[in-house]
Amino acid sequence: MSAPRVLVIAGSARRGSLNQQLAAVATREIEQAGAVVTPVDLRALALPVYDADIEARGMPDGARTLRRLFAEHEALVLVSPEYNGFPTPLLINALDWASRPVAEDGLPSGPTAMSGTVAGLLSASPGAFGGMRSLLFTRQFLQMNLGMLIVPEQFGLGLADKAFDAAGALVDAKAHAAVVKVVQSVLRTAAAMKPSPVV
Repeated sequence: MSAPRVLVIAGSARRGSLNQQLAAVATREIEQAGAVVTPVDLRALALPVYDADIEARGMPDGARTLRRLFAEHEALVLVSPEYNGFPTPLLINALDWASRPVAEDGLPSGPTAMSGTVAGLLSASPGAFGGMRSLLFTRQFLQMNLGMLIVPEQFGLGLADKAFDAAGALVDAKAHAAVVKVVQSVLRTAAAMKPSPVV
């Protein structure tokens, strides 16, 4: 059984983002498990705030890029902070755009590309709750609106501004184990869902 291909997306693009640091930890774990991993920089997609008038003038390249990435990967590890208890506007806007492209050039539509993606959720925050309030809304959005399969395991890293050492590793072994648990669940579930090759 071949290893799944995994996107890693951080919902914060700021320099020094704690969630980008946590995403890097998850990325290393995915690589060590032998899976193919593709980190996604949402800022680099240069997506404007969704506007139907913009869409009518032509689909932004970043929306097509994100649709293609979902079509090429079976799984997703999403690492996002909470803004006022909700997922970040950067993340929601990017996924809204990714849902808009129609099927073309051998690629499925945005909704079809995202549907069935196995996803795991992580969050980091300087606060004690680690951004956990937003994960419920993120789970609902990905599952109910975009058709993804979200694994039960999730983790919010509290006091994240003190959680990483100089090399970017998590200081606390229990926190690291929690990230590993989410990653392993995503990989195991995505591998189990891949169709068996025809012999």
